[in-house]
Amino acid sequence: MSKKTDASPGIDWEHGAQCAKNICDPQELERSIDWKQGLAIALGVPLLILPSIGYLTSYVWSFAIVIWGATVLLGFLQNFAFGELATVFPKASGLPGYTQTVFGSDKDKNNKGKFKFGKFIGGFSAWSYWFGWSPVLAIYAILISDYLQGMVPAIAGINSTLMALVVGGFIFGSLAIINSKGLKNGAAAGVILAAISLVPLLVITIAPFFTGDFQMANITNSWFPTDWSWDWEHILILLGLLAMAEWSAAAWETAAIYGPEYKKPNSDIPKALLVCGAICLVLYVLVQTSVIGALGVDGVLAEPISPMLPLANMALGPIGASISIIMLIGAMLLIIQTAFLSSARSIYSMSVEGNLPSFLSKLNKHGHPMNAMLADAGFNMFLILLGTPTAILAASAIGYICANGISLYTYVKVRNDPELSKLDRPFKAPRGWKKVALATTILNTPFFLIGIIYLNSLELGWATTGVGFFMLCLFIPLWVYSQRERNRMPVSSAVHREHSVFEPEPLPLEE
Repeated sequence: MSKKTDASPGIDWEHGAQCAKNICDPQELERSIDWKQGLAIALGVPLLILPSIGYLTSYVWSFAIVIWGATVLLGFLQNFAFGELATVFPKASGLPGYTQTVFGSDKDKNNKGKFKFGKFIGGFSAWSYWFGWSPVLAIYAILISDYLQGMVPAIAGINSTLMALVVGGFIFGSLAIINSKGLKNGAAAGVILAAISLVPLLVITIAPFFTGDFQMANITNSWFPTDWSWDWEHILILLGLLAMAEWSAAAWETAAIYGPEYKKPNSDIPKALLVCGAICLVLYVLVQTSVIGALGVDGVLAEPISPMLPLANMALGPIGASISIIMLIGAMLLIIQTAFLSSARSIYSMSVEGNLPSFLSKLNKHGHPMNAMLADAGFNMFLILLGTPTAILAASAIGYICANGISLYTYVKVRNDPELSKLDRPFKAPRGWKKVALATTILNTPFFLIGIIYLNSLELGWATTGVGFFMLCLFIPLWVYSQRERNRMPVSSAVHREHSVFEPEPLPLEE
């Protein structure tokens, strides 16, 4: 046995491999993409800024530019840690997989006895991450429906909820079919959608700098609202805005969630993460700067939902508005594609680890988690019935913050564990990153969590926070059922589930 195998956390490799080969369900996610294809799927993340441009401007005016830049930089601090975890556990599906692998191991002292607290925490983190990503489908299906009804008079009179259900069903069904033969097709669709949406977004964003419409005075003369003060109330608002911004600007960790499907995860994952982060840093800062610089704060607040439309009209003329609507719809399709694949793999990962019912871990003949994807689509069809995108977003941000905090602590736990710390890590975060991860853990929970709860109470009342926590608590009965189901499983299947993500990664063949 190699040193890498000997350094494993007490796992019997031969038994696990024999179980996987001869007894257990041999299905695994298919390794079919490289880092460029993973990046293409994750390119929906920069477009998450679109519905939040006016929201942040309404609270902090031009300082929103600083918030976006700071949040993307925070994403680098966090995603360096996640990138390392991705190469330590190359078979785990992103943040949901890392937490479940580490906290769900029988080596964890919290997993002794009938109630395995560590396993529950790992599953809860994955569930929180899923709830942070999944509602993106419903949010943008509703927005696409609204834009279509505004563009096409013939469908303007249709009930908005019915229209959103039709649009959502068509989009979710189409993406499920496209991705049913593996992630490679999803990556190809991502490239097409990125070209449709990112290129016009860049053109509209950069145009004001060349047409003379951009005025730096619009930014420098309006950094903060006139009544802004640095008291506790405004600090809580700022923490809440950072949490909302993190939901968008730090979400490029999704590039790591496809770890089990990269051909060479040890090199593909860090590349996809770093390139996607660099793109986010440029776009988030540039878009907010261009919009405020050209329109001014008052202009943004006059069109808070879609400030890109007046920007396009100003810089490109009347045809710019039509281009913008098409661009926004393309952008929203790309966001749905990104979220759909991420959240479906979260469900699959939870089911594989025994934290959700087992039928959600079934793969089709192409190694794709179709059951998980269909369940995710069904949940979002239900969310569309709520008809309030802002409330859905605010509730899901609570889940995302919880998942980030627990996942960052997972990194600290792995670096502290005497056995896990010895596992091979082809990509390693800079020295001292354990302290950075601990600091960002505390920043997410409790500070960002308290901030988003306070901001939600000001903006939407306590109902949104109630919905968020209800969804998080819904994991408890699902988890209890899954544990009972797991206890009824044959021993061989349970062994396979415990060992699958710890199996040593075979060395890639030389090309």
